[in-house]
Amino acid sequence: MYNSYTDQIRSAMQKNKLSKSMNESYSNFSGGLSGTGDQLQNKTTTEWYNPEPSLLPLSDLLKIKPSGKEKLGEHPDFVHLKGTTNTLRHYITSVFIDIKGSTNLYKTYDLETVHVITNTIQRAAIHTCLIFGAHIQRLQGDGVFVYFGGKGIKIKKSVEMALNAASLFTYFVKNDLRKLFEEEGVEDIYTRIGIDFGDDDKVLWANYGLGNCSELTTNSLHTSLASKMQSHATSNGIVLGDNVKTLLALPEEYFSFVTDSTGKVTVRYIYTDQKNQFYYSQYRFDWLKYLKTLSFIKSNDDGTIYVFDPDKAERERQQKLKETANLIKSGGAFTDKNGNITSNPIGVKNQEHRFHYED
Repeated sequence: MYNSYTDQIRSAMQKNKLSKSMNESYSNFSGGLSGTGDQLQNKTTTEWYNPEPSLLPLSDLLKIKPSGKEKLGEHPDFVHLKGTTNTLRHYITSVFIDIKGSTNLYKTYDLETVHVITNTIQRAAIHTCLIFGAHIQRLQGDGVFVYFGGKGIKIKKSVEMALNAASLFTYFVKNDLRKLFEEEGVEDIYTRIGIDFGDDDKVLWANYGLGNCSELTTNSLHTSLASKMQSHATSNGIVLGDNVKTLLALPEEYFSFVTDSTGKVTVRYIYTDQKNQFYYSQYRFDWLKYLKTLSFIKSNDDGTIYVFDPDKAERERQQKLKETANLIKSGGAFTDKNGNITSNPIGVKNQEHRFHYED
């Protein structure tokens, strides 16, 4: 699903390696190769908002396509608050995706190559979230802060879409990206994600700052906790708040408290208010188990997952039936040892049907 992204990263790495090799071989070589950042040229901002080809099947399946008109920090449902002193209370699901280990890239690659690698990973995160209907609030270094939900979107739906996007992106980083970096001998890069939900009475939308130095964002404990939770996640792990756990209503086997290497619970409560007797729990989430329960995700025998489109599968089944029927009518059909109809003469030749039926 993420081949388009890994191909871009691999190309940048290989170009950097070739450039370095040439410079080492020819000490007086001054021309060098063209910058590795050329993968990011000749595309508009709108084009970069569109998912890469390998993710398009998922976008088509979910029937959500980025418009290309999205703006950081300007959620379309609340943009009317921008530049005003007005406020509005409305729920939101907050997600903080942090990419860790990217500073190790400077040990091996030049600045242009590091730009291509980190920007491509960040775009993969952005595209994945947009496909699940998210709003990108801000970029924080290598991290991405995202909102799920808005007017006309059911609360539980916003939480589920947040978990879907976070789980799928984590799978990409843990598997596809890890394999690529291992091939190139690069130290591991991983992700940590925090997710929390705040209801209408706990979230205030407002404009913060002055003039052009301002941001339309939320004032909420649960917005703040999302970024704090990711710091308690393991490598390629997801930590979520008690509100999210309650809304998901999944079996307890999907959740566990944050523990150390010995299994001792270390930070059960991500936030405490002893005065008001408020203790807010956080949980590690078994995102892989959850991912495999999604209707559009299937697993191969080796455990790798892929996107499954039931409508497309049915169309392909119908087409295969038509092709088989036409083959039988042509008289060139054979049956192989597994009972499949084929045109391969190695099988048993199909005989003309001689039965006749009456009412």
